Amino acid sequence: MIWMWLLAGVLSWGLTGLLRRYALERSLLDLPNERSSHAVAMPRGGGLAIVLTCLAGVLFAGWAGMIALNVVWALLGAGALVALVGWLDDHGHVAARWRLLAHFLGAMWVLWWLGGLPPLLLLFGAVIDLGWLGHGVGVLYLVWLLNLYNFMDGIDGIAGIEAVTVCFGGGVLYIFSPMANQEWIVPILLLATVLGFLVWNFPKARIFMGDAGSGFLGMMLGVLSLQAGWVAPELFWGWLILLGVFIVDATVTLFRRVQRGDKFYEAHRSHAYQYASRYYGSHKKVSLAVGFINSLWLLPVAILVGLGVLDGVIGMVLAYAPLILLAFRYKAGARELQVG
Repeated sequence: MIWMWLLAGVLSWGLTGLLRRYALERSLLDLPNERSSHAVAMPRGGGLAIVLTCLAGVLFAGWAGMIALNVVWALLGAGALVALVGWLDDHGHVAARWRLLAHFLGAMWVLWWLGGLPPLLLLFGAVIDLGWLGHGVGVLYLVWLLNLYNFMDGIDGIAGIEAVTVCFGGGVLYIFSPMANQEWIVPILLLATVLGFLVWNFPKARIFMGDAGSGFLGMMLGVLSLQAGWVAPELFWGWLILLGVFIVDATVTLFRRVQRGDKFYEAHRSHAYQYASRYYGSHKKVSLAVGFINSLWLLPVAILVGLGVLDGVIGMVLAYAPLILLAFRYKAGARELQVG
């Protein structure tokens, strides 16, 4: 098994290098502007290496009987569709309505193959099955997750470090769960492919992930979290906790912008992580801080939830409370003129 992850990491690293050369030759560049957090033009689209390597690994693992076929189809169909639209958008402009249509189609595809939203474990062991309503909730959850992942991919290394630490945590949750079988294979595969890309993207970055990579990662992590809920309901809460930094920053920012009457779909740089990177003058410090928060705070809480020591709802409130305070501390969603 280890050879597969090593191969995935090396392939992802090599493909990212080739994509960087391709982007430079085609002038596929992210140019600095008042809405961006970088100061020099940077090649983009390197996330396609993650897409190709991960999906090839999923296909192989499905063929070898390591993962269930319904999960294989869910990951392949939704991942490929979201990545394709993102790749086209990286090369030019794809209207938001068409991107959103593809996102909803991808999410519906996932819910179809997974059988809907898993039953939710609420307080004191109560379980609720939303039935067909759960399909709608699941679709909205996936679309929001993949879009917020795109929003949060704004400084060097942050999206990659988030994916690596969340996938590691997801693998750990499966190892501790008596209900799990080999579900940890895909998260660790995704971790390996992102590590290969991170060699090129860790601050200071030499290539950006692009919409193909960030949307794909958001969709993959969403699918894996729903799959975890089908393995054991408490594991879904565990994954939500692991994803807390991105969910809280993006959600608080969105609410504050909408409340203020801003056009929420317009590009901006008012996420907490963007304010923090400007405050500290460093992408590396903020991206590494996200990794530390995920590993040293969110993962332990998620493990307690996965083991049944904490209720999922209580664990999520406990995990998210300091994240919400941090989001306000670093001005998530505030107008830039309000800072100071």
